[in-house]
Amino acid sequence: MKKNLLVMMAVLAMGMVGCSQAPAMEAPAEDTAVSEEVKSTENKEVATTLIIEHDLGKTEVEINPENVVVFDYGILDSLDYMGVEITGVPQSSSMPEHLSKFDGSEYANAGSLKEVDLEAVYEMQPDLIIISGRQSDYYEELSKIAPTIFMGIDNENYLESFKENMIVLGQIFEKEEFVTEELAKIEESVATLNEAVTATGANALITLVNDGSVSAYGQVSRFGIIHNTFGFIPADENIEVSTHGQNVSFEYVLEVNPDYLFVVDRGAATGGESTAAALLDNELIHATNASVNDHIVYLNAGIWYTASGGFTSTNMMIDEISAALK
Repeated sequence: MKKNLLVMMAVLAMGMVGCSQAPAMEAPAEDTAVSEEVKSTENKEVATTLIIEHDLGKTEVEINPENVVVFDYGILDSLDYMGVEITGVPQSSSMPEHLSKFDGSEYANAGSLKEVDLEAVYEMQPDLIIISGRQSDYYEELSKIAPTIFMGIDNENYLESFKENMIVLGQIFEKEEFVTEELAKIEESVATLNEAVTATGANALITLVNDGSVSAYGQVSRFGIIHNTFGFIPADENIEVSTHGQNVSFEYVLEVNPDYLFVVDRGAATGGESTAAALLDNELIHATNASVNDHIVYLNAGIWYTASGGFTSTNMMIDEISAALK
């Protein structure tokens, strides 16, 4: 589980005779901290670094680092949305379409989402490396190359952890005002969507299709935002909590009989063959309420499976679920 972010500003006057530490100002959160160190000029203090406490440690980071390597596509999405220049990314067939420019030769290839090319990253001479869950085992090695921070998403509390990540990015790259404005827009969109979903009283089942198998995902999962934030009632409240979901049969789907069936095609997300529509084209699925009422929704797999947690991806997720209600 991802820790909640704590944003704590501790201003230190460096190199000033007779100056004392200013009091810290704390935001009402608990775990991950951001502290700011400053240097003095003739008449004012200018921030130079941040101390960021995250799930894997505590890291001192330059403000506005120039060479940034990003391993999480959601964070890459957000930094691109903010207009931040990126040096290196994991280039692979799973790169979402809206981030396809990062597959170009003008960006250095840092490996894949699960296999970091440490030598390539070293050669990039990064000032900051950002990782998430898929690269957590590489944290120690990457930290030897450059300051490395972990920015994952809490599946049980997507919106709050997303907002906390964006606030930290805003501090690192001095985009606080922009982040505040964009988060306000997203909160408004979420409130509107939640109201519309709640009014239907509909339940939903979320599934992921991988080759010939189907897995179901519940509230405590990478797709839990559909229940926890957008407001769909779980069609089954007892789905096994697992990174890879609960393996289920077509008979199970009919027994649960959801009002909405949301489908993520893993093959489409990872550059493989798209098989979900063909696999679910059978009598058992056709007999569900979701099929009868034309409520089988094939989600943008690249967004939901590989790039959640970004500004663009979160807006696209909201738009997709909103469109499903019409």
